[in-house]
Amino acid sequence: MAFDTTKPLIVGALYSATGPTAYLERTQLNATLLALEEINAAGGVAGREVVPVTYDAQSDPARFASLAERMLDEDGAGLLVGCYMTNTRQAVVPIVERRAAVLAYAAPYEGFEYSPNVIYGGAVPNQHILLLARHLILNAGKSFYLVGTRYTFPVESNRVMMTLVAEQKGQTLAERYVPLDASRRELDQIVQDIKKKRPDVVFCTVVGEAAVRFYELCAEAGLTDSLTIASLTVTEAEIASMPAGLAVGHLTGATYFQSIDSPENRRFVRAYQSRFGVHERLNAMAETAYSVTRMTLDAVGRARSVDPRDIRSALGETSFAAPQGEIRIDAENGHSYLWPRIGRVEADGQFKVLEQSSQAIKPDPYLIHHSLADWDPAPNLVTARAAGG
Repeated sequence: MAFDTTKPLIVGALYSATGPTAYLERTQLNATLLALEEINAAGGVAGREVVPVTYDAQSDPARFASLAERMLDEDGAGLLVGCYMTNTRQAVVPIVERRAAVLAYAAPYEGFEYSPNVIYGGAVPNQHILLLARHLILNAGKSFYLVGTRYTFPVESNRVMMTLVAEQKGQTLAERYVPLDASRRELDQIVQDIKKKRPDVVFCTVVGEAAVRFYELCAEAGLTDSLTIASLTVTEAEIASMPAGLAVGHLTGATYFQSIDSPENRRFVRAYQSRFGVHERLNAMAETAYSVTRMTLDAVGRARSVDPRDIRSALGETSFAAPQGEIRIDAENGHSYLWPRIGRVEADGQFKVLEQSSQAIKPDPYLIHHSLADWDPAPNLVTARAAGG
């Protein structure tokens, strides 16, 4: 496809405005729009204005697929940015592969996938589960209760967590799943079982509005003071939807928290809140959307092409000063070098970083090397105390 510098570059932003995950995807969309506005303010992509097109995907994989087709075939999008849940990405991947297009995927996921048409912007297991498992086993205990939403990411994340716990001679007491639109009754049955089994750790990969209900029910059952709830998916966005103080003390493993104290992140937070409201909170999904949009469009401009091979080649030649730290794309697998962290929820709804990597970690989407020894404190980890936190 010729790179026509006389016309705007259309970018399809694939997110949900309604549905159980809309509150989170709204922050991804905002961050994507912010990135595109910044690109236009700096002169566009090789001089081309970037014009976003977006519709409401309604948290529905089938609708994500049909909208991807519409954006590419009818709207003339040069590439797509977006998706949150794995089943939405999986619905879109065949679309971009058949049309030789690119999807810049804007969320962490379970790994074990490769497509030459996807730029994977978020964390894979060695960049979130390994550090979280190590921290929990060393600091919280070795009996785990796993609960998640019934789709690929929670199932695969729990499989990895169970393996890591077993390797450390720990015990998984239960593995339970709920639908995306889980009712209070369905969630409360699990909460009562947790109360009965009394684990040291609840590993929660419940997503969407049900995650907030799950934390509320745990608090009502008196569990929040007696065990640690840890997650890969509960971010500042979910915390903001909970009653004040509800999640204080609980943990999340992620590559980004709004509280990161760096010039790049302070600029990002100011720009986002100036554009979308001073009380808006950032989260790892929004930061991923922002960073993968900036990186991918920069590569398009340098390559003067929207061909997946040209974009991947250009991405492999540079890095980006992201809010989480300097990141880059691994030319071998299309995933990102990222900065794993453990955050603890504080009374103000922000996360205090307890541990973080001292460098961007190479993505290992197939988790070939999965020993917790990979996360020995020297030299890969910096504790909050050592980092001045």
